Amino acid sequence: MTVLVLGATGATGRLLVQQLLDRGLKVKAIVRSCDSLPDSLRQHEGLSIIRASVLDLSDIEMAEQVTGCEAVASCLGHNLTLKGIFGQPRRLVTDGAKRFCQAIKARGSDKPTKFVLMNTAGNSNRNLKEPISRAQSCVIGLLRLLVPPHRDNEEAADYLRTEVGQNDTEIQWVAVRPDSLFDEDNVSAYELHPSPTRSAIFNPGRTSRINVAHFMADLITNHDAWEKWKGQMPVIYNKN
Repeated sequence: MTVLVLGATGATGRLLVQQLLDRGLKVKAIVRSCDSLPDSLRQHEGLSIIRASVLDLSDIEMAEQVTGCEAVASCLGHNLTLKGIFGQPRRLVTDGAKRFCQAIKARGSDKPTKFVLMNTAGNSNRNLKEPISRAQSCVIGLLRLLVPPHRDNEEAADYLRTEVGQNDTEIQWVAVRPDSLFDEDNVSAYELHPSPTRSAIFNPGRTSRINVAHFMADLITNHDAWEKWKGQMPVIYNKN
């Protein structure tokens, strides 16, 4: 199996690439720079690096990159700097998901391609009408207006929910929702839920990046995990 990873130089993306390589998969990574990739990854024979800015690729180039890939995983996100939060591209996550899904369709395949999106527990799955307190709804509304990355995450998941949907014959998807990301050296016990079990604003859980990477890799490689969660937006928390 070959997997295309977007956002491979990010804090979670690097861990996902390592998880996939450790499972014996081939990985293609589109990166602007290799500087943040450790030597162990850069020199790995299973990793192919494409140096480019994701959204600068033409439609034809995107279709070429997804050719031969059975899964695409997006760990795209915005840097937590003023430029990263308020600068361009403001729709990095959404446009990345949309254009690569379109590239998958343009390429054509005799079986569905998996698309795994890293999202956030602060975003609701409106297919399930998840209950949100009035106070949290107000805060989320402000974030949507004032913090472009939050809106970008919402619109990326909404694209998968409403545009790709549940019955597409060429793309199947999962949007993974971690809460309060932090770094941890090793995979630890974690729990998965169809919806948040706590408030992402007023009572957030914690999720290690390496556990997110582990679960995303599981979705790609484990048939039972994929069948359980496809078309859904599972929330992942570290177990206490």
